[in-house]
Amino acid sequence: MTNKNPTLSDVARASGVHFSTVSRVMNPETRQKVSVEVAKRVLAEASRLGYRPNRAASTLVTRKSRIIGVVLPDITNAVFPPILLGIEEGLRKHGYLAIVANVGADEEEQLFVINRLLGQQVDGLILATARRHDPVIKMCIDQNVPVVTVNRSDETGVASCVVSDDLVGMRLAVEHLLALGHRHIAHIAGPENLSTGHVRRLGFLAAIQASELDPSQAFVFESSGYSRECGKAALLELLRQSPQTTAVVAGSDLVAIGCYDAIRELGLSCPEDISVVGHNDMPYMDLIRPPLSTIRIRHHGIGTEAARLILQTIESPESSVLDVRLKPELVVRESTAPPRAGGSV
Repeated sequence: MTNKNPTLSDVARASGVHFSTVSRVMNPETRQKVSVEVAKRVLAEASRLGYRPNRAASTLVTRKSRIIGVVLPDITNAVFPPILLGIEEGLRKHGYLAIVANVGADEEEQLFVINRLLGQQVDGLILATARRHDPVIKMCIDQNVPVVTVNRSDETGVASCVVSDDLVGMRLAVEHLLALGHRHIAHIAGPENLSTGHVRRLGFLAAIQASELDPSQAFVFESSGYSRECGKAALLELLRQSPQTTAVVAGSDLVAIGCYDAIRELGLSCPEDISVVGHNDMPYMDLIRPPLSTIRIRHHGIGTEAARLILQTIESPESSVLDVRLKPELVVRESTAPPRAGGSV
């Protein structure tokens, strides 16, 4: 006796319903058209029989794989798992799955991975790898591939994006330090070729200009990357060039942790000598010493919005490109305090 995979017809016979009813139940987007009682019975029989949807056949009929490619720049960075969780939850509600690929900053590697994903017939791409002027995104748009960027954006405006409102976030950070009495505030900016680095820098400068501070007292130093090592090197050089600095707004939490390393190496303390504000509120930032004051980004919300947008783009290819910016919030912990009397390190 040969074993064969159960079919929709087998499930229909076992459930005592029509083939079309089983088809509706097996599709999460049409399941609500069937009564709850019937849907439960069909799903129970499908499970008993070991039915598995034939995705290849379905793709041939519908021209949809119901799979989205998600490309991350660094899966070890704690910023991305909650974004990915939001994406996957948002997709599953509509019967879609995610294929996740981890790539670095190398453009050729990104092209290789994206081309392989497209070869797997993914219905669209969610990219967390975007640069401000990104040829990879242009290639996807030129090939009519639905694309949404997440956490970062491409400035050409050809793809919808879901990001945190970095201008608001930097204003909150600067206003917090000003309220504590700091007058020599510096910013360690992320790489200028990334929207996060560029926009957060603009937000910092705008907040300084909106205050009563002399802009010349606000120092900006660009970090070579969003890492602990880069943050340490950046603050050491920043303090060499601007030793009067009493507070630093870091471009990310990892950069802020690197600032802690630099402060300790110099024999200084945080926040007594230098206050530090991070950006992202990654997990466990309340457990480091001192607990980090930071800008909390709605990572999970960014992911669910990205899922919604990519499905909208797939269903309505002519729909407008959207720029979704979620509001961040300031989380005050113990890494910020009023400056010492005298106001400089």
